[in-house]
This record gives sequence, C-alpha cells and structure tokens, in this order.
Amino acid sequence: MVKIENIELLFVVDIYRYFGNIENVMGNVHAPDSRALKSRWRDFLQEKNLNTTQQRELIVEQFLKCHGHVSIDELLAKVRKRNNKIGYATVYRTLKLLVESGVAIQRNFSDTQTRFEVERGHHDHLICEQCGLIVEFEDDEIEILQDAVAKRLGEFSVVRHRHELYVLCAKARGVAGGVCPNEK
Repeated sequence: MVKIENIELLFVVDIYRYFGNIENVMGNVHAPDSRALKSRWRDFLQEKNLNTTQQRELIVEQFLKCHGHVSIDELLAKVRKRNNKIGYATVYRTLKLLVESGVAIQRNFSDTQTRFEVERGHHDHLICEQCGLIVEFEDDEIEILQDAVAKRLGEFSVVRHRHELYVLCAKARGVAGGVCPNEK
C-alpha cells in the first residue's frame, strides 16, 4: 500500500519540463492492434446482423489509420479522397457503430466538437486551451495517486476514470522564448 499525504495536482504545466518532450509522452501510449480491432468490428456486425458494405469498410479502414482524435468532418475529408460519394450521415452512423462495438472512443474536449479515437487502452490527455493540441500520455504515478485519493476519501476503488488536463504551453503563457509544441 502506498501512503500519500498532501496531494497537490498542478493543472497548468510546462509539458517539456514535466515529460521531457512530446515524443516521450506519446511514445508511452499503446499502439492499436489493427487486426484485433478489425476482428472485433466484424464480430460486432455479425452479432447485430448488420451488412458489411464497401462504404462502411472504407470508413473503418480510414478511421483505423487515424492517429489522434478526429472529428466527423476530418474523417469525411479522408474518406472522400477515396470515394467522394460517401456522405456525412454515413460517416456519422459508422462512427456511432464503431463506438458501440468498442473499436472507437467518443471524446468531447473543450472545443465543443465531438472527436473520436481508435481504442488503444487506457491513457490520459493534455489539451492546450490555446491551440487545441491534444497529447495522450500514461503516467503510473498519477494512477497510483488516483487510487490513493479514492481509498483515503472513503475506501473507494476506482472502476474507471477520464483524466483530462487543460493546459497552456510556455508560449501561450508568455514565457520568454517559450514554444508551442503544436508549431513544431
């Protein structure tokens, strides 16, 4: 058991100082297993007695190639490069099915636009309030702190959580010589 006292969470962080650099952060997040996700998708369609269509499969293929968090409009643009007859509603419905199947996760960050990401296991997010950069990360220390806080505040056991840190980079905070990781 870990005993932690005087826990403080710092919400405005310089991500370079804390993590070293963006590559260190993003390199810690699990890469998706495309074959397993495609298998999960096919099993879901079969369970629900849904047809496999060329349009749906193209959308799924393009979605699984996405890195990060895509909006419906962004995915539609990618899909239309391959088939310009696919409409917004088809992409929307397919994404909803991908979420229902567990292949995709729906996210609503502060930009009010719903975004979707490929299921790649548990991870947390840093979201820049200035430029909208979303950085995925895992940190064992944060996970230990969350469990300790839950236990300390009433013998709770964390079942699931969503951890989003809304931050400002050094440039947005006006630090002399500060850079925005989104401009690299």
